[in-house]
Amino acid sequence: MDIRDLLRALRRHWWLVVTAVVGAVGLGAAVTELTVPQYATRMTFFVTTPSQGVTDAYQGGLFSQQRVKSYADLLTGDRLAGAVATEPGVGLTPTQIQARLSGTAVPDTVLLQVTVTDRSKARSQRVAEATAKHFIVLVQSLETPPGSDTPSVKVEVVAGPSLDPVPVTPRPMRNLALAAVLGLLVGAGGAALRELRDSTVKTVEVLQHLISAPVLAVVPFEAAAKKSPLIVEGHAQSGRAEAFRRLRTNLQFVDVDRPVKVIVVTSSLPEEGKSTTAVNLAIAFAEAGHRVLLIEADLRRPRVAHYLGLEGAVGLSNVLAGQVKFDEVLQKWGRRELFVMASGFTPPNPSELLGSRNMSNLLATQREEFDVTIIDTPPLLPVTDAAVVAASADGAVLVTRSGKTAQASLKTAADALRAVDARLLGGLLNMQPGGGDSGYYYYQNYRPKRDTPSTPPIERRDAKHAASPEPVRSGR
Repeated sequence: MDIRDLLRALRRHWWLVVTAVVGAVGLGAAVTELTVPQYATRMTFFVTTPSQGVTDAYQGGLFSQQRVKSYADLLTGDRLAGAVATEPGVGLTPTQIQARLSGTAVPDTVLLQVTVTDRSKARSQRVAEATAKHFIVLVQSLETPPGSDTPSVKVEVVAGPSLDPVPVTPRPMRNLALAAVLGLLVGAGGAALRELRDSTVKTVEVLQHLISAPVLAVVPFEAAAKKSPLIVEGHAQSGRAEAFRRLRTNLQFVDVDRPVKVIVVTSSLPEEGKSTTAVNLAIAFAEAGHRVLLIEADLRRPRVAHYLGLEGAVGLSNVLAGQVKFDEVLQKWGRRELFVMASGFTPPNPSELLGSRNMSNLLATQREEFDVTIIDTPPLLPVTDAAVVAASADGAVLVTRSGKTAQASLKTAADALRAVDARLLGGLLNMQPGGGDSGYYYYQNYRPKRDTPSTPPIERRDAKHAASPEPVRSGR
């Protein structure tokens, strides 16, 4: 995973990073709140040896530096702790005193820094004073040669004891900052791990590799599309609308030697946006002046008539069953040359009906009557309907939902089309976060500044008030 993949993972799973940071900061705040404050009293000892000349002074300095290192360990010894414990007002055992004392020799000097830490300010000060008193006495007794009254080393306090009024622990700002950094690292790691374990399709490169066909368009995710899925009226100048126009253009030039007129729109699994893709692609072709037929061949879970506000009780299944004629169920939608054939009743054998000779004859007949025919079919993996219809069409567009369609499912769906010798025209990456591809942003910079769409709005018939449509002649 390179830096671009990591940034993409952080953007995609930002909520995980935020959750980790908030959780870590909350935990850090709780620990800080529960931690008992500790106060420190500090003092500094100066260690010297008597000297008479320059040489003696130099050697004495080296000797004192060596002694300072030993005195740092002597500070936490049993002998000094026992002596400090006898002082009135201390109220601690030798072991407790040892836990509160720490000494550090300042490198290349004869200074010894001592710190006494305790939850009580007064006791910290008292222990430090007692330590200074008994430590000097202890060193003098240890450094006085036998038969002499003068010690070879002199120790005196040159700084302190001084109490720091601010607790040394806890430090709220430091703790919260460290917790935030730790949470950020954990969140970033979790996002990266989740991205590595995520086997869904999220990029154009992965989609193209899996289906071994071009990616015809990238449809950006727009929250408003859930309530208003069609690219009409106020949504005619949106990024989604431009993506479907790009899909229309790419389909027209996907193979100039073998132009496509009958296009199947399908997907791997449900809820990937195939029906809205079929409807919006039909609208895009109609906007360009083409005579378009939109067939709702998803006889199991039809949605096209619902999106367009049309009557769906009578349609394709009735025509294939020989109950009605094609012209009698064809419905015109909007001001353009867009004609819709709804699904009709739900038959017990959708696959057999769609694979019948009547279906092949219907497509062959309408190929001459319409410039483009868009067929919405069921997903490929649950049933075989889409593969059956695609075998009789000029090609199929495979819709993939970004971040939801599994790579294995997509590859299986593409293989299912090729197994029946269907022509896979390409794929469409739907609901791509971040605004889709760069062409979308280019388009946004050049969109009209006025709200009036460049083409007359298409009238949408409300499903609640839609009357049974009159028959429409299919001839030009």
